[in-house]
Amino acid sequence: MKLYEPHQAHSFDLHGLEGISDQTLEMHLKLYEGYVKATNKLRTQLYEIIKDGKVDQEQMPVYSELTRRLGFEYNGMVLHEYYFSNLTRGSGGLPKPQGAFAEIAKDSFGSFDLWRTDFASVGMMRGVGWAICYLDPANGRVSNHWVSLHENGNIAGFLPLLVMDVWEHAYLLDYKPSERSDYIEAFFSNVNWKMVEERMELGVPAL
Repeated sequence: MKLYEPHQAHSFDLHGLEGISDQTLEMHLKLYEGYVKATNKLRTQLYEIIKDGKVDQEQMPVYSELTRRLGFEYNGMVLHEYYFSNLTRGSGGLPKPQGAFAEIAKDSFGSFDLWRTDFASVGMMRGVGWAICYLDPANGRVSNHWVSLHENGNIAGFLPLLVMDVWEHAYLLDYKPSERSDYIEAFFSNVNWKMVEERMELGVPAL
């Protein structure tokens, strides 16, 4: 009996985005598929260690390193799924959404534009990582956070509403490293605000 079913890579039809080339997307999706494969491999390796119902002292060093690595690969897989699913062709580059998210951003920051400025500024921070807008289920407000190396910086219990990849592989074929702000503008031009709203309504991440 298997401990779990292997993860399957999701399919995302995103060709034709504004400011993010098909070549970038093809490379990026292959990288995502690599995270899926690595996650499945690590979970299989960990299961082989625990299947007898214990982890002995000789196994503990290997078990520990595999578990730490799983956090990187697993979160890399999931964050890419959030990222790809909150993009869409033909969003029209709307300057701001209409609906519940616009209202909650206003309530949390004073205005949607201030929320957007904060989110974009998080994305401009030095280094590679993720800019993520989270919903705090406890008070219904949103906040923007920097997550580095996939597993470092996620806020426990918060719901990711909008996820932006700012590792260089997300834009380097289209923009120079010094042009990250142009990539961020392109990202906003392709945001699937309907998906953001669905995540809010469901209370769980929608893919």
